[in-house]
Amino acid sequence: MKFTKLIIALAAFFALAAAMAATKNKKNAKKEPSLKIVSTIFPSYDWVREILGEKASEATLTLLLDSGTDLHSYQPSFKDISKIASADVFIYVGGESDNWVPNVLKTIKNPNLRTVNLLETLGSSAKEEEIVEGMQSEEEESDEIELDEHVWLSLKNAKTLVSAISEAIALCDSKNATLYKANAIVYEKRLSDLDKTFENALKDCSKSTLVFADRFPFRYLVDDYSLSYYAAFAGCSAETEASFETVVFLSKKIDELSSNAVFQIESSDGKIAKTVIKNSQKNKNATIFVLDSMQSTTTKDAQNGKTYLSVMKKNLEVLKEALK
Repeated sequence: MKFTKLIIALAAFFALAAAMAATKNKKNAKKEPSLKIVSTIFPSYDWVREILGEKASEATLTLLLDSGTDLHSYQPSFKDISKIASADVFIYVGGESDNWVPNVLKTIKNPNLRTVNLLETLGSSAKEEEIVEGMQSEEEESDEIELDEHVWLSLKNAKTLVSAISEAIALCDSKNATLYKANAIVYEKRLSDLDKTFENALKDCSKSTLVFADRFPFRYLVDDYSLSYYAAFAGCSAETEASFETVVFLSKKIDELSSNAVFQIESSDGKIAKTVIKNSQKNKNATIFVLDSMQSTTTKDAQNGKTYLSVMKKNLEVLKEALK
């Protein structure tokens, strides 16, 4: 009798344990993200957040360049490759800096993975990297055509890219496709409105030339609004030290243009800009202005409220002040 009661008690215990395990598994199943999306750069990571809208909390979004690592020097870790391998959507720029991507994609055994190559999406709208007067060339020059990778720094490009990304996401989650496409349309309208604001504001500035004592990733932006520029290096340059000739050229340019503004990017130490101003004959009190290329933005910054649109709005305020 006692043995029977023990058997019943054990059976009840295991039944309860099984029920609890089933409940736990059910809860875990509910928490399992419906979408896994990996982006190499912050702008497309933020665009995905806008496209997903209320569904963002149910998805796993990964920003690979999440430690301030520069796009041009990034190499994926094993952990990064694992995240790409299990993703539904992988978004990358597709330029010279992403030459590791094709090999990684070949090794991945995920037939359902959808990829969005930003440069490929833009097609003929993608621009070749250019060398302007006075710009320091790379020590090792290549005869191959190199596309300017900084496509996100054009609000016009952003609209095209958001549309392509929303299509890829919608194909992965057809149940919520209508929501994603609607969110994308709303966001594209915000991009268009800011584009118009840029156009009107910069049209009224008295100056239209930027003197950039740094790498210059803003080719798409200046072309959008008919601005011109002089810079120390091209946008994808690996150079960090400017030659004497380059410094002298930029110093003469701020004198010729009667410019009180010298620009640099967000990650710069400011040494070149300070040297350019120091060597000026007429503008030794010129101000250093910072334009944010979003190449150092992290998920922590995003959690603290930084968005693609907030950065672009701030860049506009900087341009208005510097070119007034």
